Amino acid sequence: MTVRVRLAPSPTGTLHIGTARTAVFNWLFARHEGGQFILRIEDTDEERSKPEFTDNILAGLKWLGMEWDEGPFFQSQRLDLYRQAIQTLLDKGLAYRAYDTPDELDAMRETQKARGHAPRYDNRHRDLTPDQQAAFEAEGRSAVIRFKIDDSRTITWNDMVRGPVTWQASDLGGDMVVARASSVTTIGQPLYNLAVVVDDIDMAITHVIRGEDHIANTAKQILLYEALEAAVPAFAHAPLILNQTGQKLSKRDGVTSISDFQKMGFVAPALVNYMTLLGWSAPDATEQFTLAEAAKQFSFDRVNKAGAKFDWDKLDWLNSQYLHIMEPATLLELALPYLQEAGYAVDAEADQSWLLPMMAMLGPSLTRLTDVVEQSRFFFTETVEFADDAKAQVQLDGVSAVLEGILTGLTEKSPATIDELKVLVDEVTKAQGVKKGLVMKSMRAALMGALQGPDLMESWLILRQRGFDVPRLKGALALS
Repeated sequence: MTVRVRLAPSPTGTLHIGTARTAVFNWLFARHEGGQFILRIEDTDEERSKPEFTDNILAGLKWLGMEWDEGPFFQSQRLDLYRQAIQTLLDKGLAYRAYDTPDELDAMRETQKARGHAPRYDNRHRDLTPDQQAAFEAEGRSAVIRFKIDDSRTITWNDMVRGPVTWQASDLGGDMVVARASSVTTIGQPLYNLAVVVDDIDMAITHVIRGEDHIANTAKQILLYEALEAAVPAFAHAPLILNQTGQKLSKRDGVTSISDFQKMGFVAPALVNYMTLLGWSAPDATEQFTLAEAAKQFSFDRVNKAGAKFDWDKLDWLNSQYLHIMEPATLLELALPYLQEAGYAVDAEADQSWLLPMMAMLGPSLTRLTDVVEQSRFFFTETVEFADDAKAQVQLDGVSAVLEGILTGLTEKSPATIDELKVLVDEVTKAQGVKKGLVMKSMRAALMGALQGPDLMESWLILRQRGFDVPRLKGALALS
């Protein structure tokens, strides 16, 4: 048997991290088993489905590195297939048209509530006579099509995450609506549970991997697989992603969209790595790995039943690990949009002689790509603003002579390497009869406008390539 799994997002919003984590588990399982990963867009909600959300979902999956083997298929283009399946259920006597009005349904629920019963459809239109049906049609009532559920059934399956699961059909809320706005001769808009089952049958899906919030749907869908005389796939219900209070992660908790994580400066390998750890652990306890590496070890016996709490500190740490070892050219390519958005005048090709050394220097100190904006700020301006402690440093006795000595050496010797700059520092230190620490601290203050920052000599060489070191030294002298 060839394993076939699917991701079936609804384009009623951007790609949510919960959906993306479901995609990760599907992708890992398919690759581990040598199977196929299918993408299906469930866009039958005409009012809420938007093309821009579809684009966001597709772009997000590609960015994360989860290319699909088939698709994307769109449910909106498959409505005839669903209607054929519904007609099959009608013909077999397993479904029927129900003509209840909204007011009648509300009254039914209120009565149930008053009696302390859980709201459910009482199947009152299950056995309408042709005359009763004609009478409702004559009144102009629109029907829904309901699938008959035998309340005496016990539905069981062996979940790949949770083990044996049992669900009583009597807890499913009565006969299930599978299509809306129907008449005696037409079938209206097919609904989620029916469309999902028909798609999974048509696409030969062997394993359905999704969040635990779908467990009740699984019980209903198993009944539909059986009614349509199809093989029931295996199911795996992954734990939900929770916030720090143990509730399902939602928009109220801040960023949940994959595109927002991207804007915040997380890189795809780190984010997909972290999502893999949300509910799964590697047999060797490794926490940093590629998708391909995880796929070799992935199995559902290491997926937790309990919800996975989202940990920003852990994600930041993982992201930093990827940035710290990234090649300067790759880091530049990823950081460039953030630099440009900050308004920095930068030409990635023309300025590579100093941009690549800058990235090599800053990379080990980054947590997110957005950090590069602040950490590189003083490389993009000819002059700098001086912090109070930096200003105080350049105003110390003897510092002006040190800075003048450096300026003279720069003019006379034109140092062009770090080693040559170090020689200049040593010469000025000896000539002025001061401690080297004073020279270095003063140079940092003069060149950066601060007493903390990246490596001084590497930064100085970059500033020299840009022609910024001499103007800054002169600006510092003006303060002394």
